[in-house]
Amino acid sequence: MAVGWSRDGAVQEQIDATVESAVERAKSRLPKGESLTHCEECEVPIPEARRKAIPGVRYCVACQSELEKKEKAAALYNRRGSKDSQLK
Repeated sequence: MAVGWSRDGAVQEQIDATVESAVERAKSRLPKGESLTHCEECEVPIPEARRKAIPGVRYCVACQSELEKKEKAAALYNRRGSKDSQLK
């Protein structure tokens, strides 16, 4: 199978690196430490059930949802360039 200018396995290595990078980024965003009793952003009390379910939680559901929307919008931009530039 012709793969152009890339060596054998380069495409799979790029896929593996992308997946590994995404996993590490997700792990780094997980909350750590003790949960807060009140939201860091709006001061609303965080329910005990949420604090137990997510150790290290810092935001109420509403603020967490808003934060995730902003992160998702920023993540839509491909910072690594086009697929062609990755394989050369």
